Amino acid sequence: MGKKLVHVEFPADDADRAEHFWEGFGGLSIEDTGMPGMDYRMFQEEGWGGAVFPKMVEAKEGPVIYFGSDDIDADIAKVRELGGEADEKQPIPTVGWFARCKDTEGNPFSLFQSDESVAPPQ
Repeated sequence: MGKKLVHVEFPADDADRAEHFWEGFGGLSIEDTGMPGMDYRMFQEEGWGGAVFPKMVEAKEGPVIYFGSDDIDADIAKVRELGGEADEKQPIPTVGWFARCKDTEGNPFSLFQSDESVAPPQ
């Protein structure tokens, strides 16, 4: 079985409007995560989840998909070995790790590994 899609993000010019759309169209229950200094609204479905958040100035159009990883370091190495690009992994305190990547054609995607032991920054 291939990599499993575990998370999708919908960057938005208007996060309230996007939340209303995805709740109405997708039947999702989207809630603010309460992350300090960040407007990040998440939904959780069986086996996957996602988020709506205000688009960053440098963000491109379209959703960002995340593939689940059991070993993010090995998957980062595999992306690079196959000719893609992969940033270093970044922590999500008490949640896990993620890394932004691009395939050989420049298509963006991300990797996610669950790890509740990831400490908050000091």
